[in-house]
Amino acid sequence: MIRSRYIPWLLAALAFAALTAFGVGAVVRAGATQRFVAEAMADARLRQALLANEVARFRLLPLALADDRDLVALVSGRPGAQDVMNAKLERLSGTLGSPIIYVIRADGLTLAASNWRDPRSFLGKDYSFRPYFRAAAQSGTGQQFALGTVSHRPGLFFARRAYGGSVVVMKMEFDSLEAQWREASGTTFVTDRNGVILVTSNPGWRYAATRPMAPEQDRRARERVGVGAFRPSPFVRMDGATVRLPGERGDSLLVTTAPDAAGWRVNLALPMRGTVDAAVRTAQIGAALATLALFALAAFLAERGRRRRERTAQLEAVVAERTADLRREIEERVATETHAAQLREGLRQANRLATLGQVTASVAHETAQPVAAIRNYAATSRQLLEMGSQDMVHDNLRAIDRLAERIGAVTSELRGFARKGSRAGGPIPLAEVIEGAGLLLKERLSRVDFEAPVVSSDVIVFGGHVRLEQVLVNILQNALEALEGQADARVAMTVEPGPESVCIVIQDNGPGIAPEVADRLFTPFATSRPTGLGLGLVISKDIVEDFGGTLLLAPSERGACFVITLRRSA
Repeated sequence: MIRSRYIPWLLAALAFAALTAFGVGAVVRAGATQRFVAEAMADARLRQALLANEVARFRLLPLALADDRDLVALVSGRPGAQDVMNAKLERLSGTLGSPIIYVIRADGLTLAASNWRDPRSFLGKDYSFRPYFRAAAQSGTGQQFALGTVSHRPGLFFARRAYGGSVVVMKMEFDSLEAQWREASGTTFVTDRNGVILVTSNPGWRYAATRPMAPEQDRRARERVGVGAFRPSPFVRMDGATVRLPGERGDSLLVTTAPDAAGWRVNLALPMRGTVDAAVRTAQIGAALATLALFALAAFLAERGRRRRERTAQLEAVVAERTADLRREIEERVATETHAAQLREGLRQANRLATLGQVTASVAHETAQPVAAIRNYAATSRQLLEMGSQDMVHDNLRAIDRLAERIGAVTSELRGFARKGSRAGGPIPLAEVIEGAGLLLKERLSRVDFEAPVVSSDVIVFGGHVRLEQVLVNILQNALEALEGQADARVAMTVEPGPESVCIVIQDNGPGIAPEVADRLFTPFATSRPTGLGLGLVISKDIVEDFGGTLLLAPSERGACFVITLRRSA
């Protein structure tokens, strides 16, 4: 039984412990919330990058089919061309995972479709009313997220104007991406410019309006998507970035990325109970225990005798408990760092694929001229054969062979760049890395005054071909984007071999990098471009350092100057 003279001290200890726990909880909550927001935003940006790569992969097919010879035959009305095109579209649909690919005549009538065997085939259907068809017919490209008129399944339609005013259309569905999001933490959803949810890990949220719209805006949005009415917002906004989700205990954090070119935003809602609230509770319990331990120590000093062994045992138990907590925390930190390393490698591949989408236009331009030349040589050779000029035919065939080798070199470099690079390093010729990067960016580099270095074949560095090529492509692309619209645009690359290392200097004469951005240039999401993610230079620095090198921003009177130092390999 507690003696009456100890009751005031006990009440004071409890009150002081409660105040301490409250104060510590407020401080820990602010810090934990800030870290949680940063981590959630990084996760949302990664999911946005993966979504953009998936969309870019599907967007390229209509462009590839725009001048296909079977499509030309179909639009020209050649006998049997429809059967050939139907079979080709059916194969492409199965290979690429698109539910439907079809070709629409200039008047809106469907000429060929991958579902030509289906009783509900698109063949002969009129799609002139579709906004994506009208946009492609007028401007060359069209894009629309809507319900399928036959399948009644939502998807993103890509349209491209093709030969004879026809339009190639491909539909992309997001079932696989939504399934991946459902396996990840939180609720992920994509909203359009009007705040309407289109793609989501929670199917019940689709076509919900997250913010009110004017009647006319609501009508136009419903007509474009193809639904009768939008659902109400599935969540209630609380203070700041917190929301209350249906069926969830406690609040959730909602982070939203910047809109992409189509106005789409990736949103991620994560419950705060398992992270912020848990950290606050742990800190409050620890602060309260520490305060009570101090009062227990005072009591121990006052009692000194009979309670000495008992208090010592209690303190040992508290120390053992805190030691176990610290051990668990260390194990969790090690697991978190391992996971972060895996995410960094995923970001490198996502950056390479995003860069691949940007250089595809350059590769298409680079191969268009050889293909056109091959066609001309083939046509000329037929006439020469009829005339009996065998020697000139042989000359044409040799020219066709050289042009085919050029196309093969470009496409081979593109395929190699798309593969995941091995983390292992080895001796590689620096000239091959520079040549590969220049080949990928050849068309864009041709628009500026580019000074390419002449590198001897005996300059061997330690690294990986694809990963070092990714570094050069990232830095050269940054320079080219900084020089857009500049009349005297110039990019210079020099190589300075040394006895133990090789320096690569890339200098442009653009506007340079602002001091406030330069101070944090190699930190995640630091960028001066509205559409940039701020990951390219971070990934490039990690790659170079993995191979024992360095990547630095050097002082420059005009433009930006990057210096890459690589180890020489014997």
